[in-house]
Amino acid sequence: MTVETLERSETGEVTGTKDKDYNLVWFVQQCLSNALRLEIYVQDAERAGDSELAELFRRAQHESRKGAKQGKAMLRERLA
Repeated sequence: MTVETLERSETGEVTGTKDKDYNLVWFVQQCLSNALRLEIYVQDAERAGDSELAELFRRAQHESRKGAKQGKAMLRERLA
């Protein structure tokens, strides 16, 4: 069995974590990662003098932070 097949068929028996909980942890991690990456994109756009693009990336970064905040709150509730 390949790793990809195992990942698709995993329902929590191997990891000890239910899919929905794992998915929530993954979601938070991705939101935080996006917020960090978008900071680099904002700086790149600002260096290039493209304030319109920088603002687009700032708005996207705000949404990523918002998603992470909501996900972390949900994790706290569920893991308590």
